[in-house]
Amino acid sequence: MSAPLPAGGIGIANLPNQKHKIVAKKGAHFTVMVVGESGLGKTTLINTLFSTELSPAKNYSRRHVKQLDKLTEVEIIKAELEEKAFKVKLTVIDTPGFGDYVNNRDSWAPIIDFVDDQHELYMRQEQQPQRESKIDLRVHACLFFIRPTGHTLKPLDIEIMKRLGTRVNLIPVIAKADTLTQNDLALFKARIRDVIQVQGIRIYQPPIEPDDEAAAEHARSLTEAMPFSIIGSTEDVKTADGRTVKGREYLWGVAEVENEAHCDFRKLRALLIRTHMLDLISMTEELHYENYRQQQMETRKPGDSKPKRIDNPKFKEEEEALRKRFTEQVKAEESRFRQWEQHLIAERDRLNKDLETAHGAIKSLEAELDSLQAGYGRGSQRR
Repeated sequence: MSAPLPAGGIGIANLPNQKHKIVAKKGAHFTVMVVGESGLGKTTLINTLFSTELSPAKNYSRRHVKQLDKLTEVEIIKAELEEKAFKVKLTVIDTPGFGDYVNNRDSWAPIIDFVDDQHELYMRQEQQPQRESKIDLRVHACLFFIRPTGHTLKPLDIEIMKRLGTRVNLIPVIAKADTLTQNDLALFKARIRDVIQVQGIRIYQPPIEPDDEAAAEHARSLTEAMPFSIIGSTEDVKTADGRTVKGREYLWGVAEVENEAHCDFRKLRALLIRTHMLDLISMTEELHYENYRQQQMETRKPGDSKPKRIDNPKFKEEEEALRKRFTEQVKAEESRFRQWEQHLIAERDRLNKDLETAHGAIKSLEAELDSLQAGYGRGSQRR
């Protein structure tokens, strides 16, 4: 039974204000991962999103001249951003090398291992007596860059998106959307959405709040725009009407980064920063991390370390080559042994036959000797 409250209230309604002060004083920590082939503008987009040069542009002039044993890497970039006295500790996880090779088998493994390892590290820290200074690199949002081919998702894209969708808040984006016409882009988006639905790929869906129609409509517009078509640029260019904007200049005009008629950059920025950053953090904490924690707690004893993977993708091909070579050597040795065994059997049979012949000759000589001895005995008796 609820007790009647004083006319002026007791102050419960001020709790959101208290929470706001705590959050404003503490700041926030946000980790975003970018996954995609080299040259799709991942670094440029991150710099454009946060209006600062978090990472210098990479030189891709020699990206096709690479060592055969090079695999996907993981690079961590940290920065602290401040806006209106509110601070955000931003961590960007880059994955250079993904999808850049002729043989991309297991190229997603370092990425998946990194995501799982961050959940594991955080879970281990929670089990310690002292938990004041926890290191938290759990990925709150993963931007997956799709090459603007105009066709559909590649098998490699489908494989890694399936694995990422169950571990992080996956947000697919079409890179360099200004290379496609509006009709081709719309058709490309529809094909990607169909593949995502048919393959059962889980992507982040902004929650729809039934009690806030404006927020619900905004969430629906974000969902309908996925995968987001993106144009990234940190350069200022002048439009035909004299405006200075971020964009790319072509002979036919200017592709503007923040023009919603040209791309979905503003929608993506709203999703990541302005309207759904807290939901992305909460989803990571309450869904993805809890799923990992529950799975590990059900299969491991308290205090046990994470079981190591037996298969190491970095050496899997070398292991298979060695295994094949070993098998061929074993077969060659077996064949040589069989030939040697057959030779021994043939030699044994020959020796046995020679022995039998010699034994027969001895028997014959013994019989002849007995006959001679018998004849000699009879001759002696006559004399």
